[in-house]
Amino acid sequence: MRNAANEAAEAAFVPALPFALVSNRETLVGRGCLRLVGEAGKSSGESSGTRTRAFFAEQASGPRIIVGALPFAAGAPAHLYQPAEIARSAGRSRLAAAFPPALVRAAVPALQWRVEAEPPLAAYRVAVAEVLARMARGEEGLRKVVLSRSLRLLSDRPIEASALLRALAQDAHVTAFCVPLAGGPSGRALVGATPELLVARQGLDVISHPLAGSARRLPDAGADRAAAQTLMASDKDRREHAEVVTAILDLLTPHCAALAHPGEPQLSATATMWHLGTRIEGRLRDEAMSALDLAALLHPTPAVCGTSREAAARTIAELEGYERGFYAGAAGWVDEGGDGAWHVAIRCAEIAGNEARLYAGAGIVPGSDPVAEGEETSAKFAALLGAFGIDEDGRAAGEPRA
Repeated sequence: MRNAANEAAEAAFVPALPFALVSNRETLVGRGCLRLVGEAGKSSGESSGTRTRAFFAEQASGPRIIVGALPFAAGAPAHLYQPAEIARSAGRSRLAAAFPPALVRAAVPALQWRVEAEPPLAAYRVAVAEVLARMARGEEGLRKVVLSRSLRLLSDRPIEASALLRALAQDAHVTAFCVPLAGGPSGRALVGATPELLVARQGLDVISHPLAGSARRLPDAGADRAAAQTLMASDKDRREHAEVVTAILDLLTPHCAALAHPGEPQLSATATMWHLGTRIEGRLRDEAMSALDLAALLHPTPAVCGTSREAAARTIAELEGYERGFYAGAAGWVDEGGDGAWHVAIRCAEIAGNEARLYAGAGIVPGSDPVAEGEETSAKFAALLGAFGIDEDGRAAGEPRA
């Protein structure tokens, strides 16, 4: 697995930030990088789990864990590495030590922002309408397509990824994450706060908790409850959710001796959004199937891609107009024994120097409305924009419109 290209890449990848997953259950922090997990064997059809097992067999030292991110696109290279140090603690207690606030500096002016929508909201609505037209024509058997749009934020000085992570981690309903990335300026990282677990494995036990079907939360308690009840009763959202649950069950069933889930979706909340969620629990037949193997099996689910998977992915590539990179991929870890957890990389931003690239998507199914789907993406941007202290137009939070 070791070769000159790997060694050169390792020399170039010196993480300026720790890797982190922060949740109410656990904070996992990985510092530094001992070795990258290469892509050798991928072209011959070897699974990610096979390559990671081979990696551990070759390495006699270092933490027995691999961390990193999986890309959205099939065939794109994953970013996986063995950290030099690993620390784990219950709850969110280690976050402050791993990502301490910068020293207070007097009279530092607020960041100045420019926000560029890519595509603009009007163009996004046109793309949604095109997806609906293709569904109506029965093209490629499309039943659902998750179409996203992006915001490019430009600041007058470097963006502090640590501050963004600390702000996002204040929401107790999410798993906040920071994945340092190779290439680009020092400190390049994928930072986000995801409510969605792609898959976790502990021993033979496996859990997936997909989310699909969303509504914006509202400041008035009564209106917020009404929004949740409307979501639960929404035929469109329940159909969207059922596509995800069915796909995951179909993929897991051959690999599980037992598999269980509630018959009805449950409400799941973050600080800014309501979601429909279903917790799926199973018992694996084969202990050799690692958490990374399971992630590769399930990803991308209809929660971030669509159905059928291949047709939806082609539609996304044609209509979105940009590469998703690690957005809508997964962030997580796997250990030498195959245990691990992978979280869907949504509600995230790629930070690089003075630039942040934000993403938000909505599931398009027959009955979707282009205007409503655009509003859903704006609602999903709110958590990240709020952490930056601005709105979608780049104005400071609370600043009146001109």
